Amino acid sequence: MTTVLLVRHGLTATTGHVLTGWMPGVGLDDRGQAQAAALAARLGDLPLDAIVSSPLDRCRQTAEAIAAGRSVLTDDRFGECQYGDWTGKPLKKLVHEPLWRVVQAHPSAVTFPGGESMPDVQHRAVAAVREWNAKLGAAATYLICSHGDVLKAIIADSLGLHLDQSQRIQVDPCSLTVIRYTPLRPFLVRMNDTGGGVRDLMPHGGKKPVAEGDAVVGGGAGGADGVGGAGAAVLRPQGPERG
Repeated sequence: MTTVLLVRHGLTATTGHVLTGWMPGVGLDDRGQAQAAALAARLGDLPLDAIVSSPLDRCRQTAEAIAAGRSVLTDDRFGECQYGDWTGKPLKKLVHEPLWRVVQAHPSAVTFPGGESMPDVQHRAVAAVREWNAKLGAAATYLICSHGDVLKAIIADSLGLHLDQSQRIQVDPCSLTVIRYTPLRPFLVRMNDTGGGVRDLMPHGGKKPVAEGDAVVGGGAGGADGVGGAGAAVLRPQGPERG
C-alpha cells in the first residue's frame, strides 16, 4: 500500500485575512517558518520516497524545510484553486458575496468568477495523487504539500464523501494528514494532526516485520496512534483557503 502524507503549508501574513490564491510572493511568516521547522523535526527520521509540492512559495518553503536539502518536486495540480476575480480580496468583504454561502454549503456547484470550479480542483488533485501513487509504487511513503481547499478535496475523496461534505473537514496550517492507498480502497490513518508521533508511519510501524505465513487482521489502515494527536480546533469562517 502507498502511504501519502498530506501537509498544508505554514502560516503567512495573509492567512485568515486575504484570499491569496495564486498571488506571487506570498511566503511563510515567522510563525509559518517555526511551524515548518517543527514539522520537519517530527518527520526527520521518516524515510520519504518523494516530496511533492504546489509550485506556490508558501508550499515550497514548507516542503523545503521538511526536505532538509533533499530534492523537492513540484506539481501544478497541487496548486491552489484559481479564485479568479476573488484573488487578493479581503475575506471580510468576500463573506458578504452571495457566492460565499454556496462555497460553504454546496462547493460542487461553485465556479469562481473568472476562475476555476471546485469540482475541477478536486479532479486534478485526486488524479495527481493516483498518478504519483502509480509512479512511486505500492511500497512508497511520500509527502504532498498543498493548500487547504485542495487537501480537503483529496481527503473527502479518500472517505468516499461528496465534495459538498469537504467543508466539514478541517485542515490547519502545517497539519499532517495520512492516507494509505490499497488496491481495495484508501484508508484515512490520521487527519489534521499537529503534534502526534510518526512511529506508526515507519516501515512495519517501527516493529519487526510480519513473518511469512503470519495472519494479518484488518485493513492495514494504521498503527496504534490512529488519528490521535490532532491539535485544538481553530475557529474561523469556513470557505476557501484563507491565505
